Amino acid sequence: MKEIVASPPAIVRNDVAAVQALFQKNVIPSYARFELALSHGSGSYLYDVAGRRFLDLGGGIAVCCLGHAHPAITEALLEQSRKLVHVSNLYYTEPQGRLAEALVNLLGPGKLFFCNSGAEANEGLFKLARKFGHDEGRYEIITALNSFHGRTLAGLAATGQEKVKKGFEPAVPGFHQVRYNDLDAVRQAISPATVAILIEGVQGEGGITPASPDYLFGLRQLCDERKLLLLMDGVQDGHFRTGRFQSYQRILEIAERTAPNTERFLPDGISMAKSLGAGFPMGAFWVRAPYADLLGPGSHATTFGGTPLACAVALRVLEVIQSENLADNARNVGEYCKTKLLALAQKHPNVIRAVRGLGLMIGMELASDIRALANDGKAASLQFVSRLHDAGVLTVPSGTQVIRLLPPLNLTRSQAEEGIGTIERLTEALAD
Repeated sequence: MKEIVASPPAIVRNDVAAVQALFQKNVIPSYARFELALSHGSGSYLYDVAGRRFLDLGGGIAVCCLGHAHPAITEALLEQSRKLVHVSNLYYTEPQGRLAEALVNLLGPGKLFFCNSGAEANEGLFKLARKFGHDEGRYEIITALNSFHGRTLAGLAATGQEKVKKGFEPAVPGFHQVRYNDLDAVRQAISPATVAILIEGVQGEGGITPASPDYLFGLRQLCDERKLLLLMDGVQDGHFRTGRFQSYQRILEIAERTAPNTERFLPDGISMAKSLGAGFPMGAFWVRAPYADLLGPGSHATTFGGTPLACAVALRVLEVIQSENLADNARNVGEYCKTKLLALAQKHPNVIRAVRGLGLMIGMELASDIRALANDGKAASLQFVSRLHDAGVLTVPSGTQVIRLLPPLNLTRSQAEEGIGTIERLTEALAD
């Protein structure tokens, strides 16, 4: 692949400290950043300011589904920016309509609202639920423990992780968390004020834990019986990451042998973002046909959502994914990675406790008492990720014990072998 940005000269820009100083002086310190100062990328590789190359198995946390500096994205940006970048949602533009049609065709009858991020997409689902239950005084949404639904105040309240809530109390009312994959816990939590259930098909920040088919079917039946909306957060696990457009489609596909008519399963709303723009910031939420007009004129809006530029990029991303069969690639390369990691876990259970996931969304849970990581004072996941950095591979931590692999959907088999080989060598070193 031709590089869009040339590699920096070897003796130029080798001053990571200078870049870090700019951040320390001018950027709010809300992120605990790694020491790396990245410069540019090409395909599944990233380069730091000194020109050192890293295999990117983190994908910008499931965002860069086509890797870095993909020429199709560059062409779409250039082509659309020469015509129309922004006009506001007071007017019709063809790219937004075409993108909405393409996403509806991947899901089912319904309509889309376009926004800027996953958190904003989830906010739209919260408002949809409240609008749905308003006349009956229903507003409570049941979510899951270990879930993650964004950093807005309502997103924090919906999230089932206490660590993200600290310092921002009191919580926005109307959210209640119960155990994930536990249908009885959901049933017992329903009250006269309950209006919806919101889950991730695969919990990402919660450690890469997929929903079971029985859980999904049970939630759909329960929502139908109790007149509740079934909402799904597809921000991280969506857009073909698991080998289908949305994770629930892949989970139910696996269950088709024993559970007929899985194609009839549909949530009532789905939030999207991350890979939707492959790095261009955008989000969206889809609403099933019976409820697609609940948010009428004046009830919800955004300045930058669904611009011609964003939608042109997202359309081109979809074209590349479909023309290059990247859903199948996510399945095949992901299965290779998972199989290798499972074998590694069996060989070194004192380092790797478990491996789970679907497609190119894989979680590797570390053992709780790795001697080589015991005295550092940092979480085992952070130490493992940092050691992979030293070896030239980028991954993403999840909590204190889980390493996430969320690489580009066009990761090749040879690149996967390179990455898994590096993880294997580190695991063996820690096992000694």
